[in-house]
Amino acid sequence: MDNTEKKEITKPSEAEFLFSKKIRCTVCDNIFETKMVKSSKTRRMQPDFDLRPRFENIDTLKYDVYACPLCGYAAISRSFEHLTKGQIQLVKDNICVNFVSSAGTDSDFYDYKTAISRYERALECAKVKRAKVSELAYTTLKLSWLYRSLADEMPETTDEEKAQKAKIRQIQEKYYREAYDGFQKALTEEDFPICGMDTFTMDYLLACLASHYKEYSFASKAVSNILSSQVADRRIKDKALDLKTIIVDAIRKEAAK
Repeated sequence: MDNTEKKEITKPSEAEFLFSKKIRCTVCDNIFETKMVKSSKTRRMQPDFDLRPRFENIDTLKYDVYACPLCGYAAISRSFEHLTKGQIQLVKDNICVNFVSSAGTDSDFYDYKTAISRYERALECAKVKRAKVSELAYTTLKLSWLYRSLADEMPETTDEEKAQKAKIRQIQEKYYREAYDGFQKALTEEDFPICGMDTFTMDYLLACLASHYKEYSFASKAVSNILSSQVADRRIKDKALDLKTIIVDAIRKEAAK
């Protein structure tokens, strides 16, 4: 008889995948620490259909906002430092004057509600500083993804819990729509890359969003742009093929009603 004891497998704490990095605030010049993900420790998993990134044991999305605890300025990491003098003044006049310092209140890691709060502050700052349409769309897309994950982990045993979850889904949908409309507008106003995405990645993302809203004509056109390209890479073409199948099936079901 084998008496070997089985070792209990425990999930590592999210804090084990994080480290603190010092950031200088572009608005008030304060140096603060923010949580960053140790990329060497993360293991990438299959993303969601709409490119929402997934990693084992940690949701890296929660840590992509820098938020100054002294003056209140916040932004997604790629945009945090890029402010004009005029934008800095707008943030000071509309954000900083009303902000209550949150220094000393940081935790070892962020739950979804904390991460959402940081992103919503980043969105408010983006609107105040009159950021590019793409920055607004990118922030609302990530907010929608966070609300999706928050809803996914919420219980729905009681009527009250079901109502709370439904409310979160509504907010998720609101931000998803804002992202879709924003990226479409960005296409007419901005040059590529847009938020780090090339034309094919953007086409795929917009096709996903369009199919969600049953705008199959737009989605089909975006997918065709990818599949007919001679330079789009195999990875995005494979995703586009899968999405094309989903779109075709959806169109047939709609026609059969």
